[in-house]
Amino acid sequence: MDVMASLLPPTATCTCTLKHKQMVSSFKPNNASFLSNWNRSWKSNFAKCHALFDDVDQLSSLESGIVQLQRMSEGLSDMQRWGFIVFGGLTWIYLTARPGVLVGAIDAYLFAPLQLGLDSLTGRRNLKRSDFVVGDKLGEGSFGVVYSGVLVPKNGNGNVDVVQKRRRGKATQVNAKSKDKVILKKVKVGIQGAEEFGDYEEWFNYRLSRAAPETCADFLGSFVADQTNSQFTKGGKWLVWKFEGDRTLADYMKDRNFPSNLESVMFGRVLQGVDSSKRNALIIKQIMRQIITSLRKIHDTGIVHRDVKPANLVVTKRGQIKLIDFGAATDLRIGKNYVPNRTLLDPDYCPPELYVLPEETPSPPPEPIAAFLSPILWQLNSPDLFDTYSAGIVLLQMAIPSLRSPAALKNFNLELKTCGYDLKKWRDYTRLRPDFQILDSESGRGWDLATKLVSERGSLRRGRLSAAAALRHPYFLLGGDQAAAVLSKLSLSRE
Repeated sequence: MDVMASLLPPTATCTCTLKHKQMVSSFKPNNASFLSNWNRSWKSNFAKCHALFDDVDQLSSLESGIVQLQRMSEGLSDMQRWGFIVFGGLTWIYLTARPGVLVGAIDAYLFAPLQLGLDSLTGRRNLKRSDFVVGDKLGEGSFGVVYSGVLVPKNGNGNVDVVQKRRRGKATQVNAKSKDKVILKKVKVGIQGAEEFGDYEEWFNYRLSRAAPETCADFLGSFVADQTNSQFTKGGKWLVWKFEGDRTLADYMKDRNFPSNLESVMFGRVLQGVDSSKRNALIIKQIMRQIITSLRKIHDTGIVHRDVKPANLVVTKRGQIKLIDFGAATDLRIGKNYVPNRTLLDPDYCPPELYVLPEETPSPPPEPIAAFLSPILWQLNSPDLFDTYSAGIVLLQMAIPSLRSPAALKNFNLELKTCGYDLKKWRDYTRLRPDFQILDSESGRGWDLATKLVSERGSLRRGRLSAAAALRHPYFLLGGDQAAAVLSKLSLSRE
């Protein structure tokens, strides 16, 4: 850690330390909205710290490392010095290559303990059942049930502006105007694998709150129920997120008006001077851009989501698309939640290889060893391509209305399998009569992107675009990207 610390810019450490001191000094335990405000400040500061490692140009990082090595090699002969520099340079490249051994070590041994310490100091890890009022049920999965809720003020005042009291025979209603609204997820008790699933989801939310906070919902923490009643089971875990929206992309796609029902959400207003077909194409492109960008960011940290689908993409009030439900995710930098012959998947969205890594891949060794070997494993297998296939299916569903129903999607997958996962062959083969108008617009760029995402893996486990490569596809290029031009005009008009 001493060597690692010597590579950090001194100003970065001072800035982070100063900001965290300011955060602690401004702590007000009686502030009802403190939890949300502190979380925003926390994520902002740590995102800036991570930016020192994630956003710096690779060439500059390499040059900085070489300068350090040159200083350490003083007193050696020229041959020894150059050998030392070359070896050190290659080591630096290896440690900073995806999935980021060096940055991951800094996160594990510096940021994570610092987050734990600050959370313990401010009480963020000491949430209780009595801190929340549970509202309406929003959805249910195999391992958990999701509810709306509200954070009860710390001063104990029963403020009617925050919650409405429970009435006979009716569930507690959460005031839509409350700034303390939350989303709660109850981990099911007595269901095999549910407790483990909940623990992993909590771990990944904390990890991403430090490494890529903009990709996922704002995680507030967890608590364990201390009693059993109609809503709680004693010993059951609950996960809590700040309320950013209670509708997923799947909810919007069930509406016949999709994607136009998202126009004002994504762009802030109804677009003028653009015909409906082009507006729909722009909305879908903007959604897809956000999905792929989030995947690139989590893949850079070594995390593969493994369950990308419309139901796991929440749409915020500001038109942001965020990933949720990380219980099936795996961190392949250290082998977290990875078992070679076991996987959690949705058959409608998973790629033909079924597993994020080949089944013959051995079980991960202890975390430090796994982290050191992870760049080799990543380069040999490209596990991130598991998620990009799923993103391609989401693109097809958004652009082709006839693929949005569960039955139609299952038929599509059966036909695609018959065609060897070749979309071009499927297009000539299918009897579903799909509408390709949106994908064929702009010289067929959308269709071309779909064919390069929804495909079988080729030799050397390649043959499908990564998230980073997909963002460089002509579909997203600024030169011919009408969505980018529209967004630019909107931002200027708002100024």
